Amino acid sequence: MAKEPGFPMTITVDDAAGTPRDISNDITNTQWATPRGVQDVTGVNKSAMERLLLLADMSCTHNGVFNDAANMSHAVFKTVPSSSVMRTTAIAISGQTLSAEILYTDYPLTRGQDGSLVFAVPGVLGDGTVPTWS
Repeated sequence: MAKEPGFPMTITVDDAAGTPRDISNDITNTQWATPRGVQDVTGVNKSAMERLLLLADMSCTHNGVFNDAANMSHAVFKTVPSSSVMRTTAIAISGQTLSAEILYTDYPLTRGQDGSLVFAVPGVLGDGTVPTWS
């Protein structure tokens, strides 16, 4: 496997009706994490830590530029405050895709002093399925 830069990348998020929308053009930066819980099971007979891996999780935040064109980021995220649906989210890069059912928890918009209008949408794993790269 060769080392590669982080571009190009495709980010697809379902709208509230469950239709996948490619909003990659609106995303300026993104971050995601796939942590595992850890339980300390160190007995008093040990001189180093002993742990068990627990449940998997995923979180993400998509940062981008406001775009109210049909089927773009605003159309996808504007229903976050009014709907309680999981949204299939796929992050694809270099032939690798990380997909998960995500609950987006906020759609905050920020209007900067310079006139910019941006968002930073946080999401968390919603359905208990381990996020796996394919």
